[in-house]
Amino acid sequence: MLGRRGVLVLNAVAGMSQLPQIEQAMPEIIAFTGFNAGQRYADFQPGTDRMAAYGLAALIAGGVAAKAGLFAKLFAVLLAGKKIILGAVLAFSALFGKFFKRKKPAA
Repeated sequence: MLGRRGVLVLNAVAGMSQLPQIEQAMPEIIAFTGFNAGQRYADFQPGTDRMAAYGLAALIAGGVAAKAGLFAKLFAVLLAGKKIILGAVLAFSALFGKFFKRKKPAA
């Protein structure tokens, strides 16, 4: 549920065998759940409330479209530095192996 200053998320925790009961009860639960008067999404005041940089569609989709650009840049940096990252992983594994390697018993 959307409000003027946030989002109310409801999660049902149950076993899969109880899914039909939960689906049947959800409309009743949603009907008595809500924000106080003046704090509902419908009570938006253009002069005082800020608008989000992303739209309702991005919120429903589960993320902000701008994040996709951030992840693409992060992937490009990781791809460009793959030799450095691979060298660091190999060095760390060699150091890790040195500390935990068993010593051979003396003959």
